[in-house]
Formats: sequence, structure tokens, C-alpha cells
Amino acid sequence: MGAASYHTLAAGVEVTGEFEDRRSRFIAQLLHVGSEAEAEAHIATVRARHHDARHNVPAWVLSDGRERCSDDGEPSRTSGMPTLDVLKGAGLADVCCVVTRYFGGTLLGPGGLVRAYTAATQAAVEAAGRQGAIVEMTLVTPVTAQVPYALYDRCARLVSDAGGKVADSLFAEDVQLTCLFHAGDEQRFIDAMRELACGEDLCRAGEPSFREF
Repeated sequence: MGAASYHTLAAGVEVTGEFEDRRSRFIAQLLHVGSEAEAEAHIATVRARHHDARHNVPAWVLSDGRERCSDDGEPSRTSGMPTLDVLKGAGLADVCCVVTRYFGGTLLGPGGLVRAYTAATQAAVEAAGRQGAIVEMTLVTPVTAQVPYALYDRCARLVSDAGGKVADSLFAEDVQLTCLFHAGDEQRFIDAMRELACGEDLCRAGEPSFREF
């Protein structure tokens, strides 16, 4: 996962993947989460939905590096860790996956369990990819520019030249533009605007944050 971007699931979309082995069913339920509390809420929802299942194995990873998984009664390291490994291997963050297991009557052994939990989680990640539900989150810096109407078109062009985009325009006595840039690119725009305004500062950069760009 690069410092300036990562991939996650689109908000509000739950994607599932299934795997079956010797009549044991494994159902992976993948969701975007923005915090530990949201991850716990997803886990609680799945546990309520599949209250009759033998196991509901959770794993989550956040973009700040926090992560957690549990085997939920399965043998140690046969379920939670493989599920988490798939999420991290796919470069995903801010996601929670709960794999529900309905026991089919035959013990699968540690190796069989690792394979099954891995396969179910991979199926959910692949389904998310097919559905276009995986989005890239990039470190973005917002810049607010206050310009006279006469400079509006040139300002918009400078935004584009620096690789940014205008997210919002507010027309009052002057024009207030809210512009977004990949973190680091905003300085080129700010410098160009200062030159355009003969040394006057018309821009204010905000704090960078991760968002779709």
C-alpha cells in the first residue's frame, strides 16, 4: 500500500463470495468501513444475520495501519489470519470481511480450513473487482481560491494545468473556487496564481486527506 494511495470498497456496497468444501459453506461478506466502530457494527450485523452458523470469522484493516482478526472458535491461525492476508494482499484498506461457515459434518483439517477461508475471501474481492466496486483513494489537498470574475477562466485553466480539478464554485462578489489536487501538486497552482495576481495570495491550502479523485 503506497503512502499516497490505497484501494478500498465503495461506500455502502456489500460484496459476497462463496466457497464450498465437503458440504461446509463459507460465505465472505466484504464491506467498506471507516473506523473500528464501523467494523464492529458490520461484524455484529453478520453475526445476527447468520446466528445459526457455526463460525463468523472477522478480519478488518484500516488505512491508518490498524488491523484485527479473530478465528471465532476455529483452530488457531486457520481462518482469521488467512482472511486478513487476502485483504492485505489485494492492497485493500478501510474494509471489513466476515466469513460465515456453515459446518457440513466433515472436519477439513487446518490446511483445508486455510484454503477455504482464503478462497471465500478471494471470491468476494474478485466479485468486487468485477462489479467495479473497488475504488482508489488518493491523498488529496484542497485549495480555496478567491478571485475576481475577470480571472475566473484563467484560474480554472491553471487548476487544470497543475493536474487538479474544480470541485465547487461559489459566485458572489468574487468567485470562490474549491479545487482538489494530488498532494504535492497544489504548490504549482498556488505559485502560478501568485504570479497571476502580481504577488498577492489568492489561495489557501487545506489539510490533505484521502478521498476519491
